[in-house]
Amino acid sequence: MTLRTLLQRRHADLALVIGNGINRYGPAGATNSWNDLIRTLAQKRLGPAHSQIPAGISLTEFYDLLDLARPGRAPAASLQQAFCDLMEQWQSHDQHRHAMRWALAAQVPVLTTNFEATLADAVGSSLYRLGDLPFTDFYPWDCYYGLSALSDPGSGFGIWHVNGMHRYRRSIRLGLTHYMGSVARARAWIHEGGAARLYGGRDQRAWRGATTWLQILFHKPLLIFGLGLEESEVFLRWLLIERARYFRKFPDRRKRAWYVHTRKERGSGKLFFLNAIGIESVEVPDFDAIYGASTWAPRLARRRQNSK
Repeated sequence: MTLRTLLQRRHADLALVIGNGINRYGPAGATNSWNDLIRTLAQKRLGPAHSQIPAGISLTEFYDLLDLARPGRAPAASLQQAFCDLMEQWQSHDQHRHAMRWALAAQVPVLTTNFEATLADAVGSSLYRLGDLPFTDFYPWDCYYGLSALSDPGSGFGIWHVNGMHRYRRSIRLGLTHYMGSVARARAWIHEGGAARLYGGRDQRAWRGATTWLQILFHKPLLIFGLGLEESEVFLRWLLIERARYFRKFPDRRKRAWYVHTRKERGSGKLFFLNAIGIESVEVPDFDAIYGASTWAPRLARRRQNSK
């Protein structure tokens, strides 16, 4: 099955999960460069000799080293602020607009591991907040970008930032320490709290995370693309394992998921891991097949015709 076919068949019941790959496609790679951002901060904090991540250190561990290298009196959020400052000029490009216009037309939710607002800017979104959880700018998990208020995270178009958002710099999850904090918070909602936990077995809309992006991850079919999901993505990979365990306990709630990849990942350990937790592989010949206009346009065209 091609990505285009999958989008056409599943548009009515889907959630997009988008990583930094969308920022590396075409001309966006020159203006929205994650590698340049890391290189700039590494040179500034560790010296010119450390412009590349050495072998034997994960990306999340490298972020922790950058944080440890901050000046002694600098606030703990200074690394997150530095990342936000460098992302200030990142721009939306055609691929952002193609995907977000499709998601808006299909009224599907979007999860992203990206921090910047390129997806939100692509369709002129505004910030909304759902539910009545106490607000914390460390974990604004009930905040999303959209064009209208939602009654439920999965009920329509909204862009939810899994690892934090540029608007709240202290929410940015970079290092292993940050990820462990997110794991601890999510784990408490999933496994603790009696009937209010995800595993409590009550109404799927009655647990503590029901007004956050976690509701989408556990209760919607997922289409994952532009996301490396390498070993350093400990938080999201752990959540996907928990998702598989949740479906094993409640098989009637099981939802499908697909991971889009190019041929070079064929036979990799990552695909073995994903397939083992119930995520199907969708192989594409190149990145044009993921981000090109022809992949996203047909559904939009059909929607326009139906609306006349």
